[in-house]
Formats: sequence, structure tokens, C-alpha cells
Amino acid sequence: MKRSIVLLSAIPVVSLLAGCSASTTNGTPTPTVAPATSAPTPTATPTAAATPTPTASVATVVPLGGTWNGQYSGKYSGTFVLIWAQSGAGLVGTIALSSPATTLHITGNATGSSINFGAVGSVAYTGTISGNTMSGTYVEAGGLGNGSWSATKTG
Repeated sequence: MKRSIVLLSAIPVVSLLAGCSASTTNGTPTPTVAPATSAPTPTATPTAAATPTPTASVATVVPLGGTWNGQYSGKYSGTFVLIWAQSGAGLVGTIALSSPATTLHITGNATGSSINFGAVGSVAYTGTISGNTMSGTYVEAGGLGNGSWSATKTG
């Protein structure tokens, strides 16, 4: 046991003596190893934070309230004026058709770029929205007729 104490004590003394053995005659120690020079540490380049991408389950409400002028073709062809009031994704309003000449109360909804609306028991309209335009197809109740439609927001 004494031997281990002597060995452990001898290691720091040997290191201390090695550091002193390189001194000059004027008493100033001379380093035995050149000091390490530190290279500049590269700085990370900041990058823009990733923007979260909306998932398909997130519904986007498109502002559609106002007046839309449009046209339709198929079994029936003509023009229409659609006037919407909007609450969230829900739509209520009227559609004035040129042929057959009639004005109907309609309801619908719009989510993202999709829209669907119709008069109860008459015609179902589906389509897509892009800015101030929308277009799609219609199907008359009971499969009696179908066609296409398009509209532009005017007010």
C-alpha cells in the first residue's frame, strides 16, 4: 500500500520537474511545446425557418359573398346571376337563370378551392374556385340533365 501512495505522489512531481527543466538561466520558463493557435470557429449561416404546410384536414374559407355573373351549357344553356351571402364556409343566396327563366333560393358551401351548391330538389352544382372565377358541372335532380357552368365575381 505504501508503494501505491509513493507512485501516485511521484507522478505529479515528475510532471512538475519536466515543466521546470526547460527554463532558461534568467528564471523565466521556456515552454517545451509551442502554444496551440486556435483557428476561427466557423459561424453557422442563419437559414429561414420552415413554414408549416397546411394539411388536408385544415379547411380554408374563400370569400365568395357578393354578385357573380355566369353562363351554363348542356341540356339547358343560358346565363345566370348568383348573389351570395356567406357565413364561414356556408353560403346562402339566389340564382336567377335565363333559361328556363326562374329565380331560385340556393344554399351551399365552399372549402379551399372546392364549391358545391344547389336549389333543393332541383340542380346540384359542383366546381372549383380560383380568385374571382369559378367553374364546374351541374346535374339536374333525377339525372334528367347535366352540363357545365362558369362565373366571374362582379361585385
